[in-house]
Formats: sequence, structure tokens, C-alpha cells
Amino acid sequence: MSTPTRLTLTQVNLDTPDPVGLARFYARLLGWETEIEQDDDVILRNADGGVGLAFQRERAYARPTWPAETGRQQMSMHLEIGVTDLSAALDHALACGATLAEFQPQEDVRVCLDPDGHPFCLWLQG
Repeated sequence: MSTPTRLTLTQVNLDTPDPVGLARFYARLLGWETEIEQDDDVILRNADGGVGLAFQRERAYARPTWPAETGRQQMSMHLEIGVTDLSAALDHALACGATLAEFQPQEDVRVCLDPDGHPFCLWLQG
């Protein structure tokens, strides 16, 4: 099926009770610059020109549970971050304010939680 026009994914939005704080975490983690910073919306641009990240205030935000548990808020998505040195990347993520998730499903992946509990995976590229 072809689309009537070209569609380009430009950014992923994460809900958060603190857009500025969560954006600053990801800016440190990824080494990205802030493009727009407002109280309720912050946009980070990918330094490599790919998909960016945006952070939107959600006043009724419920922290997701990893791994999923029946009856508790589940994650609706997670970020995959390729790395060349898993140990160094994990140390960096923890220094930025991430938490290592208790459940780790694979040897070559480290599941971390950002300050608002969104899971993200550091995975060994190559």
C-alpha cells in the first residue's frame, strides 16, 4: 500500500509530570541540545539529524511498571539506545540519573528507568 504523500517520523513524545527535568536528563544522557524549552513542552533535537524527543506535561501521569504487572500502569513504549560499550554506557546512564531495572531479560541489553520510570534499553551494537 502506498501513501499519498511522504510521511517522516520526526520525534517521539514522552509524557511526564516534569518536562524540563526529564528533557535535561535525556539531553545529558544523549548529548543532545534543547531546541525549545517551555514549562509544559520541551523538544530535543537529535545531534545526528534523526528522530528527536519531546516531553509534554501530563498532570495525571502514572509511573509505568517494568516488567508489566496486571492491574498496574504498563509502559506503552520504550526507547532503544545502541551503544558500543555496554558497561561504560550503563555507568554514564546511572551518573545521569537513570536507575538499573531489577529485571534484565538479556545478556547484551541493560534495561534502565529514567527519572519518571520510562524504561529504556541500552543494547550492544555490532
